[in-house]
Amino acid sequence: MVFSIEKIVRPKILTLEPYRCARDDFQEGILLDANENTYGPTIQGLSEEEEKLDLNRYPDPHQILLKKQICAYRNSEAQKPESVIKLPTDEKGAPIKLSPVNLCLGVGSDESIDSIIRACVKPGKEKVLLCPPTYGMYGICCTVNDAEIVEVPLNLENFQIQPDKIIEQIKSDSSIKLIYITSPGNPTATLIKQDLILDVLSEIEKLSWDGFLIVDEAYVDFSPVGSSICPLVNKHPNLVVMQTFSKAFGLAGIRLGICYSTPSLSALLNAMKYPYNVNNITSSMALRATKKESLMNMKKTAAVIINERAIVLEKILKIKGVGRNRGGSDSNFILIEILNKDGVPDNKIAHEVYSKLATDRQVVVRFRGNELGCKGCLRITIGTPEENKKLLEQFEDVLSHALED
Repeated sequence: MVFSIEKIVRPKILTLEPYRCARDDFQEGILLDANENTYGPTIQGLSEEEEKLDLNRYPDPHQILLKKQICAYRNSEAQKPESVIKLPTDEKGAPIKLSPVNLCLGVGSDESIDSIIRACVKPGKEKVLLCPPTYGMYGICCTVNDAEIVEVPLNLENFQIQPDKIIEQIKSDSSIKLIYITSPGNPTATLIKQDLILDVLSEIEKLSWDGFLIVDEAYVDFSPVGSSICPLVNKHPNLVVMQTFSKAFGLAGIRLGICYSTPSLSALLNAMKYPYNVNNITSSMALRATKKESLMNMKKTAAVIINERAIVLEKILKIKGVGRNRGGSDSNFILIEILNKDGVPDNKIAHEVYSKLATDRQVVVRFRGNELGCKGCLRITIGTPEENKKLLEQFEDVLSHALED
């Protein structure tokens, strides 16, 4: 297969040149090039730490240092002996590491979801393949960009993708340009088996398919070490991987997402993005989060969450009216069934439990019963031990009353 990005990306996007300014070439001295307020922020009482953020200055549009730190972390994970996914190698056997040219940073993963659709899918003419149940923003971005959606559901027994059916759909419809897969899944909490993803990649390469397979790994740091397939973007040019700082890093408030891809696509996505989409506060927090000490703390916190997940799951499954753990155990949440008196998953009761927990007990979970294969399901984030204790107490009480009604 000869990969050609020119056959995938819309022609007008291929002509884009990145926005440039004088600051790209000159970062020091008397900076009078960008019409910033040189007197500084007008906020009174900024702390010394806040003043160091240079909030009156535009942020670095390239974020090379941050990208280097992100790559260093993912490369090191892939090189661990217990890693599920290893770094690809060149003809001499040397590892091909991720580098800043593979990365585009955005305002959460949602910016990358939208950008890739805008870059590759001709509005009103081409399509995006989704595998429900899945993350809702894919559908929203498709609608906004006038991209028709084709669905190949997950195997509803185990919430894994179905490679044969995906490939069959690709073969039968040449207008499909993108495939979005969530691993671990949302709302399923199930890590997609790497061999299934590799099966899809292998087949689309044999077909010389002009499109991208996008794997959204928002929750991957709650999965076994080295589960991320992001290192493989340098081996499989049709592969795109997205991650976020919102979950395991505990930084949902800074809104930072990462998109890994072949350098040719990454260059185009960086040309498309708004020049200063990663602000100074976000950049500062992310730089601190990707230093050795913070990464160690992230892993410790993830381990605590995983342990709490096991405790919550064991206890909640013993409560009368709770059915199966419908999802997997690869994320910071669980997906459980709520049953009626006949032992059947029941949306009405599940929604009642969801509603009364929130309004009467101030415990907010998520009703997911309308998602494919999730009838009667609630998605519950794993909290602190104190939060989980209250959840279990209030949950059992509310559910018992719901079953009596």
